[in-house]
Amino acid sequence: MTHAVEYDVVVLGAGPVGENVADRTRAAGLSTAVVESELIGGDCSYWACMPSKALLRPVIARADARRLPGVSAAVQGPLDSKAVLARRDEQAAHWNDEGQLAWLDSIGARVYRGKGALHGPRKVVAYGPEGEHYSLTARHAVVVSTGSRAVLPDIPGLAGAKAWTSREATSAREAPGRLAVVGGGVVGVEMATAWQALGSQVTMLVRGGGLLPRMEPFVGEHVAEGLREAGVTVRTDTDVTAVERPGGTGPVTLVLGDGKRIEADEVLIATGRAPRTDDIGLETVGLEPGSWLPVDDSCRVQGKDWLYAVGDVNRRALLTHQGKYQARIAGAAIAARAHQVPLLETDRWGAHSATADHAAVPQVVFTDPEAAAVGLSLAEAERAGRRVRAVDYDLASIAGAGLYAENYRGHARMVVDLDREILLGVTFVGAGVGELLHSATIAVAGEVPVDRLWHAVPSFPTISEIWLRLLETYRAG
Repeated sequence: MTHAVEYDVVVLGAGPVGENVADRTRAAGLSTAVVESELIGGDCSYWACMPSKALLRPVIARADARRLPGVSAAVQGPLDSKAVLARRDEQAAHWNDEGQLAWLDSIGARVYRGKGALHGPRKVVAYGPEGEHYSLTARHAVVVSTGSRAVLPDIPGLAGAKAWTSREATSAREAPGRLAVVGGGVVGVEMATAWQALGSQVTMLVRGGGLLPRMEPFVGEHVAEGLREAGVTVRTDTDVTAVERPGGTGPVTLVLGDGKRIEADEVLIATGRAPRTDDIGLETVGLEPGSWLPVDDSCRVQGKDWLYAVGDVNRRALLTHQGKYQARIAGAAIAARAHQVPLLETDRWGAHSATADHAAVPQVVFTDPEAAAVGLSLAEAERAGRRVRAVDYDLASIAGAGLYAENYRGHARMVVDLDREILLGVTFVGAGVGELLHSATIAVAGEVPVDRLWHAVPSFPTISEIWLRLLETYRAG
């Protein structure tokens, strides 16, 4: 049986990004329906941000404590993996989305459980779990926020090997004895950090010459050093040419480009993402199934005045917080267009432009040491044709770093636009630097002049004094 219903806005996908769109459109008085085929809250809540950081927090806390005389002797034993996994389960709400459903109900959004797909302009069909169909028409906008999925590379034998992706790595019930990690990006380094500390013997196999290649080169060097000190084997410039696991059970063997073979109990493939757009009816509106969806700065899909794409599917920045930012921008733009209010399209940093996607994307990598960056790296700024100068400073020489831990190691860099005298990017690597990042984000997004930053006095003795040292180094020429 098919039920026809009309709403102002229909959202495909109820992860944190889709939830934020619904929140903004409902706050603007627009009736909103949300269609979700899995758990409300999406990957971030159950298979990514929340469970992964719950696994990593005890690892980092122990590492910090081990560097403090008077505390280190008390924390030399292994982690209580059972307790860590139990807390992980709590942070993932035991994979139960009732609380998130209650929140959507509380803002007045209508939730449809089941598979949703476009069925022509402004129309979505929701296929319910009991075989019922709902034909949903959007008066103003359809928003695609279906996220992304892990991609398995075309390696012989991999398809039948039952390899882990990020989902299995964050939800596993116990630590495998031996874990091979293929890939040196964020998922790879974070999960190597977590499972090595929880009892696995981890081997990382990285095709490129270093870790975290999208960040400043010194970041990957520091993180690789930390992983090796923790016991992880890190092999760079290494290709996996075949995977052997007959029947998909038992040990898995990875054949390398040099002919060597590595045996593990599980293998995590962390080599890339693809949009979840292959089965959402894109072909019914003239778009290619499985494609990323290019958008303008209000997150409206190019050539479609009624269709928006927010979060991973638009490929602007595959980060939960950035997707939620896009959701706030898109929600405001949808409401403005629905109420026929002029958009602030000429205002680069206005309410209807997701400018931060280009200029001020922040990210923290929760390894030991942590890595944190916002804006452009030196190489990115140079490729963009900007006249820039990189200013570097050793974080270990900051008094606050010495107080934070014995034998502190770290590095900081700011990239200065020499024509405008503003910061284009800032990168930190070192223990505790994740909490430094928002000050850098404000400086970059706010385009705060370097001369004004000189008057932002950091408290002594904190690691934030790195700002003073960077500015002094810049002023010294």
